[in-house]
Amino acid sequence: MAEQYTYAVSRIHARELDLLSASDIEQILGSADYREAMRYLAGKGYGNGEEYSDYELMIKDETDKMWALITELIPDKEPFETLLRQTDFHNLKAAIKAVYTSENTEGCFEDGGSVEPEVILEAVKLKNYGDLPEFLAGAADSAAEIFLKTGDGQECDIAVDKACLETIMKEGEASGVKVIRDYAELLTALSDIKIAVRAALTGKTKGFAERALAECRTLDVSSLADAAAKNADEVFKYLEHTDYREAAEAIETSMSEFEKWADNKIMELIRGQKANPFTIAPIFAYILAKRNETRAVRIALSGKKNDLDMGLIRERIRDLYV
Repeated sequence: MAEQYTYAVSRIHARELDLLSASDIEQILGSADYREAMRYLAGKGYGNGEEYSDYELMIKDETDKMWALITELIPDKEPFETLLRQTDFHNLKAAIKAVYTSENTEGCFEDGGSVEPEVILEAVKLKNYGDLPEFLAGAADSAAEIFLKTGDGQECDIAVDKACLETIMKEGEASGVKVIRDYAELLTALSDIKIAVRAALTGKTKGFAERALAECRTLDVSSLADAAAKNADEVFKYLEHTDYREAAEAIETSMSEFEKWADNKIMELIRGQKANPFTIAPIFAYILAKRNETRAVRIALSGKKNDLDMGLIRERIRDLYV
């Protein structure tokens, strides 16, 4: 297996040379218009290398191309499925709301999960959760029951979101790969911080915070829930005594700034994996790097298409892997 990873990692290192850099993003932002920005990316081979009119289709094709490479190198996608859980659980929320509110499902589901959205939707419709993977079945049953009994979409959401984080933590711990374990921990902690701050700002109770926060190693969720039930300043005071003291400064600027800071922390985590050729870690890091890259491309192209102020767009762009 180590030999397989050595070959796969060497291929990934070659592909890292094609990752977009900060200067590429700046080139997009400096383009005369949206069409010129799209042509620049086409020239870089983005998507299928053709000229697109729809940037979302370009990003989808680029993501599909990345997964085709990963599947070629490592046919068993299980080590990477932790990265797909947020999409799986998002689609579960969308399916529950569609079934119990009779909403149109068009545009509700996201591509790229480990379970097809149609499978999730059918399981919720029929209440046949045994057709879902174990990690999704229990959450589907309990969240659907909450929505059916209360009609409260927010309570349904927090139940699914917490189950998502708990699944990511469980899979991270079970992976045996340090970067996957550390990623799961960091993602859960950053999500908990966002939940606590929003709960504090909207005057939620401690019970609400406890129902929403997921256990992790680097935060005491009981203390965080106590702080959230008081006010945002108490949350910031608690964070001062954790590994996430810088989060408070970002949040005080804006939640958007915090989300950017959080994404940059994940990039910081994975950059050290480049020089680790005997494990799956550099491949896991590459997938996250591509995800971060496509997020930056989406922000930049959305700004160009809608003629937004480029200064504001630059403020939203995350650090890139290269």
